[in-house]
Amino acid sequence: MDYIKIRFGNDFDQLSSKLERTFEEMFRPRPVSPMFTSSERTWNPQMDIYETTDEIIIQAEIAGVDKENLEVEINSKAVRIYGKRSEIPLEENATYRLAEIQYGKFERILFLPTPIDTEVVTSSFSNGFLKIRLTKIPVDITHKIPITDG
Repeated sequence: MDYIKIRFGNDFDQLSSKLERTFEEMFRPRPVSPMFTSSERTWNPQMDIYETTDEIIIQAEIAGVDKENLEVEINSKAVRIYGKRSEIPLEENATYRLAEIQYGKFERILFLPTPIDTEVVTSSFSNGFLKIRLTKIPVDITHKIPITDG
């Protein structure tokens, strides 16, 4: 399977790419005991992005998120996926021994490597996975420009 690299802004060298990953890791929420959590937690769902000659496909792992708590926004250069996963109530008289499942709000903004046609987008949600299919805008189309006198 080939992977595409999503870069923010202009081409960065390897050092800035490592720096971005370091900052992302520093601020990524960590699983902690529910006793020490704040009332507003966030998490980062795992995603795959791949492309064909005609499409960019995004697949997000968002098990436990109700479709009603999920939003997707697009423009020709980026996709924003956000929502909320509600916490499953703990059974009465139960004590946590391990708490890794993350709950609360999430948001991912993915900048795309090529412009897409915002009118030709489909999405589906099945078995905890959101799949978004984005049609690329052909970049090799040329237009003749009339030249006027004057």
